[in-house]
Amino acid sequence: MLNLRGKHIYLRAIEPRDLEFLYELENNTAIWEISGTTSPYSKHVLEQYLDSAHRDIYDVKQLRLCICQFDDKVVGLIDLFDFDPKNHRAGIGIIVLQAADRNKGIGSEAITLLCEYSFSTLQLKQLYANILEDNKSSIHLFEKLGFQSVGLKKDWIYSDGTYKNELLYQKIKS
Repeated sequence: MLNLRGKHIYLRAIEPRDLEFLYELENNTAIWEISGTTSPYSKHVLEQYLDSAHRDIYDVKQLRLCICQFDDKVVGLIDLFDFDPKNHRAGIGIIVLQAADRNKGIGSEAITLLCEYSFSTLQLKQLYANILEDNKSSIHLFEKLGFQSVGLKKDWIYSDGTYKNELLYQKIKS
């Protein structure tokens, strides 16, 4: 049986009650670089998103889950995107919003749970992550969890007047 519960966190579907968290996260300009966001989101637009968030991964090709502590506090989001059931692959992305919640094993546990779900329930063969070359924390996290660097996208992200390289990481189910 699939278990989306770890020792310190659990993953659950995003719900209407998560509007304030989503509003804070999506409008945090410090993470726009990695999310590709270029303008703020209104609560109305986010409410519309939440109204359709229940749609099936096979339909919308993505899945967004809340990362929650056992006191039900939402600390981040983890996503599967570019879901490709024909080729048995998807991208994975994660954000833990508050710096105080980082480097405590939350990201590691969330990625591990999502990998297990992806490989067992969704029958995926591989997951990939796009990581900015200067994001040493994410590089360390994904490498620790068995993702391997398989490519470099030169000058891929334009941010603050400069181009940045993005690394492609991949984990193939053994």
